[in-house]
Amino acid sequence: MAAAFLIHCVAMGLRGCLPWCVRAICWCSPFALATAAQAEICKYIDPAGNIAYSNVAPEKGWKKLSCVGEESPRSTGTKGAPSPAGFPKVDADTQKGRDDVRRRVLTEELATEEKLLGEARAAYGDGAPKPLTEEQNDAQKYADRLSRLRQAVVLHEKNVEALRKELAALR
Repeated sequence: MAAAFLIHCVAMGLRGCLPWCVRAICWCSPFALATAAQAEICKYIDPAGNIAYSNVAPEKGWKKLSCVGEESPRSTGTKGAPSPAGFPKVDADTQKGRDDVRRRVLTEELATEEKLLGEARAAYGDGAPKPLTEEQNDAQKYADRLSRLRQAVVLHEKNVEALRKELAALR
């Protein structure tokens, strides 16, 4: 449709495009408005007892009484729509193989992160590593290095925690 519009504009000149553009907007606007009309409308009551209907939650203090309209997939408790006909399926053995590969990769990543965490903790030295020769006269350089070492420890701790959580979800 956009290509047809551009061809029409070139052929008719800019002045000839205006009526065509107005017609296109008139035909398309009901479709744009139709999707907004399908939103979930909720009934709210404020602390004074006034009732309001809205698709947007009001400020704090209002209480939601009920909702009508399209429900979100999270509120229905379903996993989602069923697969369409002809959608490729994975057999159980293939999926088990993929899960095993994923578990192995995550285990290797966890071992690497734990090793890096040990190295970062050793370099950090419980928050009191010995100052380097260039840092002995400049306290700011030492503080900057100490901050970087601490950030490295925290980063590796978070990575180890995330990998352990991911592995626990697989079992």
